[in-house]
Amino acid sequence: MASPGATTGPQAPVRVARAVTVFGRVQGVGFRPFVHRLATRLGLDGWVLNADGRVELTVAGPPPSVQALVELLRVEAPPLADIRRVTVADLSGPPPPPGSGFTVRASARTGSSRPAAREIPPDIATCEACLRELFGPADRRYRYPFVNCTNCGPRATVIEDLPYDRERTVMRRFPLCAACAAEYADPADRRFHAEPVACPDCGPRLEWEDLTGEAALRAAESVVDSGGIMAIKGLGGFQLVCDATDAEAVNRLRARKLRPAKPFAVMASDIAAARRLARLSSAGVTALTSPAAPVVLAPARQGSGIPPGVHAGTDHIGVFLPTTPLHHLLLRDLGRPLVVTSGNRSGEPITVDEPTARETLAGVADGFLVHNRPIRARYDDSVVRTVGRTVTTLRRARGLSPAALVIPVAAAQPVVAAGAQLKHTFTLAEGTCAVLGPHTGDLEDARTLDAFKTAYADLVRLTGIEPQVVAHDLHPGYLSTQWARARPAERRIAVQHHHAHVAACAAEHGLDRPFLGVAYDGLGLGDDGTLWGGEILVADLTRYRRVGRFATAPLPGGAAAVRRPARMAMGYLYGVEALGEPGFPPSLVGAFERRLAPEETRVVRAMVERGVNCPRASSAGRLFDAAAGLLGLCDDATYEGQAAVALETAAGDEYAEALPWRLARADGLWVYDPVPTLTALLDRAVAGERTSTLAAAFHRTLAEVTSGLVQRAVAAGAPSTLCLSGGCFQNARLLAETRSLLEEQGLRVLVGSAVPVNDGGISYGQAAVAAARLREG
Repeated sequence: MASPGATTGPQAPVRVARAVTVFGRVQGVGFRPFVHRLATRLGLDGWVLNADGRVELTVAGPPPSVQALVELLRVEAPPLADIRRVTVADLSGPPPPPGSGFTVRASARTGSSRPAAREIPPDIATCEACLRELFGPADRRYRYPFVNCTNCGPRATVIEDLPYDRERTVMRRFPLCAACAAEYADPADRRFHAEPVACPDCGPRLEWEDLTGEAALRAAESVVDSGGIMAIKGLGGFQLVCDATDAEAVNRLRARKLRPAKPFAVMASDIAAARRLARLSSAGVTALTSPAAPVVLAPARQGSGIPPGVHAGTDHIGVFLPTTPLHHLLLRDLGRPLVVTSGNRSGEPITVDEPTARETLAGVADGFLVHNRPIRARYDDSVVRTVGRTVTTLRRARGLSPAALVIPVAAAQPVVAAGAQLKHTFTLAEGTCAVLGPHTGDLEDARTLDAFKTAYADLVRLTGIEPQVVAHDLHPGYLSTQWARARPAERRIAVQHHHAHVAACAAEHGLDRPFLGVAYDGLGLGDDGTLWGGEILVADLTRYRRVGRFATAPLPGGAAAVRRPARMAMGYLYGVEALGEPGFPPSLVGAFERRLAPEETRVVRAMVERGVNCPRASSAGRLFDAAAGLLGLCDDATYEGQAAVALETAAGDEYAEALPWRLARADGLWVYDPVPTLTALLDRAVAGERTSTLAAAFHRTLAEVTSGLVQRAVAAGAPSTLCLSGGCFQNARLLAETRSLLEEQGLRVLVGSAVPVNDGGISYGQAAVAAARLREG
């Protein structure tokens, strides 16, 4: 008897008909056109369509050809696709007739029958084929700033709903002209079913005051050319643009944006231009030229023509390539690198709509280059850094988010992880799929909270993940925690901050077994009610045990100490945890005090001695602040991590032996006592030793301290697989030296790559922990 879907007969070749379903990131990446070409090449009949977040095929033909199609779906898939799973079943209905050919059918919406979370494609930088058209005088899209195809262009920022079709994107506002419609319907064209396809006759257009199109672009360029600041409506929000070689323009941008020191990113026209600005490793070049086109942080070249004010206080520069045709036109026409930074005032979320932009950026920009294609979702630029061959993500946003990640333990119920406070993100998880939302910013005011809520509602709708479980940080003061506790949920799971850090690293690497975690950051609430930040944890995805830490020190004035590293240095000098050794010599303390205002030292000393507004923290990040303060590298910080950046920059490439350090036992834990380290640091600084040598020695010291803490933990039975996480490991020198010493012990050392090691990865770690705890019931 023939199997279901098979066609047999004495004069007919054997045919089978199958229903094939492909799950993963398969919409918005050219998957249906790929399937059409593949099936046609194999001589198969049937059709392909988008359904919710998956792709469904009905295919009929000779068994070897059908089998070949199933296998080649993975082997030859478009480079931007990410296939999670392929299922094959007998066809329940009538098979496609022989010789009927293969077609792309209209998408289907299946409502509540969604079998898996829907995956949303991120935006994609302009491809080479579209660039040839953009700069080809004979092409009908010559100098058209919205050129795109199935291989590039907007995705996450234009999608309104799934399945991914033009009618469910903002492009539905732009009916296709005859020429574009012909390309869209032609299987041989690379714009076959390219949903954002457009041309000058039917697509979006630029506007500058009362000018449109090319005239608007030329007017905007003239402002930049004359030293002005332009606001441009980009892919995922407004950006502020000025001439990166014009020191006065850069200084004006800093003053107007209220951003006195934090480095700006610089956009270069091509890889050759980027190499003139920065010393790029092979891994850096790969990241820079990837479809995500992130900002890549790399050592700045001397004599590049970029004034120091662009990346003040650091010897690294953030460079990236044009991400849209409009950026390519600007760089080509102006012929110089451009500062391209978030369109906001410092501390606010990036602006996405024109009325808000004109209101909030009125005193910043000298003009607005806008267009009439709406921005559906807020996405800032992604930022990465290379450490050897490892690419670490510092900000996961445009081009990277909302591409789905995997967690090792499937979430039995849909989860939302609310994240932390700084560098805020959230994560939606269902099964093994985890969607790490885009970088929101520091969740410290109503505007950023509103941006978070909007992004959350959008991704819930698009992914179809309706959370029943809420995971959150322990800190009750975080707006993310307050949001989580106010939400209706079947269950709430509180996850300690540093457990979330190391769990994020473990989950990214697929670990579902015990590991040893090293979490170094600024501050996070511990389960004992105190502030942590220099932690050694024996952990798995469910629980953890603290086995080591840094000594505690007071933060005089709380947040005031975070903003003023010189005050943090006084916190250590006046009140570091006593671990059995003598404190700091009064002569050295006096030498440091002499460069500060007497009234400040008197007030801070009194605060510490009386314990007034001086929360204590075992923080590696705050120790970096103190060291920078003691060396006079950064007395006041205007952005988070500025003191640590100054210390890393001062160290440069210099090698130095470690400063003295000591480990002590306290309450069953190994504790790093920084008194010998800071005493030597200050003593040698007072003696006139070079700051670069001392900064390098400090980094080496913390690497050796970490190695020592880990060695004692492993000797006591801790696992030999290590997960390094926390914002301090954004420091390339600390990461490289620490990893080297740990690997010398024969240990397996893991570091986050796709998931930020800073607080931007906390929500992913929370989601992984929540899923593991749900498994336990």
